[in-house]
Order: sequence, then structure tokens, then C-alpha cells
Amino acid sequence: MLYPSVMDLKTPMIDIGRVGVFGWPFVSAPAAEVRAAARALEEMGYGALWFPESRGREAFTTASLLLEATDRIVVATGIANLWARDPMAMATGAMGLAESSGGRFVLGVGVSHAPSVAARGHRYQRPLERMTSYLDAMEAVPGPIPGASASPPVVLAALGPRMLGLAGDRTAGAHPYFVPVEHTSRARETLGDGVYLAPEQAVLIETDPAAARTTARAHMERYLAADNYRRNLLRLGWTDVDVSGGGSDPLVDAIVGWGDREAAARRIREHLDRGADHVSVQMLGDDWLVELERLAGILL
Repeated sequence: MLYPSVMDLKTPMIDIGRVGVFGWPFVSAPAAEVRAAARALEEMGYGALWFPESRGREAFTTASLLLEATDRIVVATGIANLWARDPMAMATGAMGLAESSGGRFVLGVGVSHAPSVAARGHRYQRPLERMTSYLDAMEAVPGPIPGASASPPVVLAALGPRMLGLAGDRTAGAHPYFVPVEHTSRARETLGDGVYLAPEQAVLIETDPAAARTTARAHMERYLAADNYRRNLLRLGWTDVDVSGGGSDPLVDAIVGWGDREAAARRIREHLDRGADHVSVQMLGDDWLVELERLAGILL
């Protein structure tokens, strides 16, 4: 028996607090370490755990792992790659996670990037059209989740004005990644009021400029090789020189909030001051969990 369609893409965002954590270790570390980190971050007071899907664990597997290990914190895909599953699998998987967790799941969806899509055997083209048709198909999925009371909130990975516009028109909001604070101002202007905006911000606790920029460039290198991230930075006024060779010093400083813990906190607050509802903090460095605990004492 198939139940009436229950996937409401405009379900409002649930309470995920003002600051969450974005973590690559959630998809790459051993399961026991992931569970321990999730429990620790919940106790620190962070509002949500965000994670990517381009390598490592499959997104819904990671979400299940994090939800099983915690009691209160919200788990959010940042993002689930639409090329990794068909719209029915995306919709019903998200509904199932929302139901089984008591409503602690947020579905972030994105079109990913050409190399990642090619690695899955697909051809990356017309991302806006692809996302639009995918959302149409998700809304048309019959809901085989009889115990689910509501759809999870849905946000889109969005950088440019057209994808941001789609996020505002069709979903709860947007989750931009690899953006400086000026993007948050533009995104809020494009989205308008009442649409959720949750950018990611990389930070690094390192006060030596040379050491900080070396670590930051190692983080940024693969993103600057992706056309959509480069185009977004150029659209914001950065130059070809800025986005080449690992990034100019001003661009590195704009993308990664390095310095002491107060400097990291200021960068996060700047996104909030410019219109973000929530910031997912990606702590760079081997001591990421320890530094997030110290940062929580300042931010939370």
C-alpha cells in the first residue's frame, strides 16, 4: 500500500541553534571515534552536526551513525549528493531518518561538482535545471512512511543568485559552503527575510600568519580547482589572480578565519551579523575537537 505524498519541501527549519559543526571526520573516521565525537559535541552545546558527501561514508549511513550516538543535537547533511540516489530514495530516506530520530534530521541537498559526479558515472550539466526537476520528483514521491508526522526541513547547497532563488522559493533555505562573509550579505539580500541561511565557515586556531596560511591553502586547494566555487568568488569581486595558486593572501584570510579563538569567534559572529541564522563551523587542524570545545566556551 502506498500512502499519500508526505514530502513537503517547505517544512520550516527546526531549532538548530546559532552555531553548529561541519566535520569531514564524520565521514572518514572510524565509527567508534565518530560516535564519541558526536556525543562530546552535543555536550559542548553545539546545535547541529553537518557533514559532506563526496568521499567516505554514504550520507544517510553517516546520519544514522550520528543520530544513534546522540540524544538532542540535530544532524544535517551538508550536503547529500543528488547524483548518489534517485528522488524517491532521497525523499523516503530523509523521511525515515526524521521519523526514527524524533525529528532531529535536516536534509541538505546539492548538485555537487563535475569531478565528483563523473566519478559516479554521470555527466555534470545544467545544475539549476537538474535541481529543479529533482525537487519536482521529490515532491511527487508517494510517502511509504506511515508513522512520520512531518517532512524534515530541506535546504539547498546554493552559491549563485539563481540557486539561492530556487532555495528560497522551493525549500526552507540555503547552506552555502566555502564562502566569505560578503557572500552571506548577498545571500540574505537574495533570499529575503524568513528563509533560513546556514553558511559554513572554516576556522583555524593559529596566530602565526605563515603557518596559518599554509594550512589554509592546503584546505582550499581542491575547492579552488572547482569551477562553481571559483565562479562564485569571481562573482563576489575576487580576481583570477586571487583564485589561482592556492589563493592570494587576502582571499585565504577571507575564506579561513585564522588567529586566536577570539578571532575565530568574531568571524562566526560576522556571518550572523550579516544575516545568517546559523553558522556551521569547520575547525581545521588535528586538534579540531579540542579546539571546538575551547571555542564553545566563547561562543555558546
